Amino acid sequence: MERYLQSYIQKDLSHKIVLLSGPRQVGKTTLSKSITKSFDYFNWDVSEDRISLKDKSWDRKKELIIFDEIHKMPKFKSWLKGIYDKEGVHPRIIVTGSARLDIAKKMGDSLAGRFFPYRLHPLDLWELSKEKNLDDTYQRLTTCSGFPEPYLSNDPQFYRRWSLSHLDLILRQDLLDLENVRSILKIETLIALLRTRVGSSISFSNLARDLEVDAKTVKNWLTILENLFVIFKVIPFHKNIARSILKEPKYYFYDVVQVEGSEGVVFENFVALALKKQIDYIQDTQGIRSELHYLRTKDGNEIDFYVDIQEHAGLMIECKLSDDRRSKDFSTFIPKIKNVHSIQLVKNLTREKTYPDGLEIRSALKWLKNINLLQER
Repeated sequence: MERYLQSYIQKDLSHKIVLLSGPRQVGKTTLSKSITKSFDYFNWDVSEDRISLKDKSWDRKKELIIFDEIHKMPKFKSWLKGIYDKEGVHPRIIVTGSARLDIAKKMGDSLAGRFFPYRLHPLDLWELSKEKNLDDTYQRLTTCSGFPEPYLSNDPQFYRRWSLSHLDLILRQDLLDLENVRSILKIETLIALLRTRVGSSISFSNLARDLEVDAKTVKNWLTILENLFVIFKVIPFHKNIARSILKEPKYYFYDVVQVEGSEGVVFENFVALALKKQIDYIQDTQGIRSELHYLRTKDGNEIDFYVDIQEHAGLMIECKLSDDRRSKDFSTFIPKIKNVHSIQLVKNLTREKTYPDGLEIRSALKWLKNINLLQER
């Protein structure tokens, strides 16, 4: 199975270093090795590989060199810059690893102009569009996750065993590599609390009270979990960005099976993850600024998601499990936001329809399978 980013990465490798980040075990190394059969692979966690990396003694007759986890190497950005400036991309270079690479994109002036970043997401209905039965595929994604190994196993028991080791690796290896954090047990508790609050705005002070720490510590832990691709944040939309950042965010999981709550909450996380994947895909492959928000008024009117794509119409999305009646909150926001497309996604829908003001009621699974945010009007 060819992953959705493969053709873009193959094209860019002739000109730039490719930084491929994403959740642990989402398939970054497998994707990298599928680019060509002629590759040399080095993982900083392997002692023999560390020696080769320090000596820069890889096989330069190979078509591709893959550096995995080198963000753990001291001054790895300067090391990569030196390779690029002296040798260019012959052989071609892919750097894979944890979210630390994502941090490097934001902070690393030393690599400016020398790389293109990509973020690889779990499998979803769009990437699995060749699957014939949407309901079965959705059930599989929400019980075994979109991470390739448990998804392909199609065994909920295998997923449960996999997920325990997956989270353990993140917290006891990646977390300690990223930050000097001593309160792993409290961070585990924080994750457990977030699992029960998906779809709800998060109060830092309430979480701090529950964890018996200060709000600043909670914010730091949440940022770490974002950087490790455990969760992602959705903030309320406001034309004044500073004001939106101050408002309470929502958090969703990259592994939708981690969500604890009603079927409707799991479905909302499923939609959020699909939208997040598309937004990152548009930005990474086309360079178009894209953001995911939610809408809320002081009076409590709310729409689940607002997709803001540069030079494109905004997109309001409300998620419903079975209710095909239009959400009353659309009437609040449609007059207030210019150039906006409105969709109510319903998982269990018998008939699609539209309204005079442009609101569409659409079958959620069908829409997510064929999702194309740039064509929505």
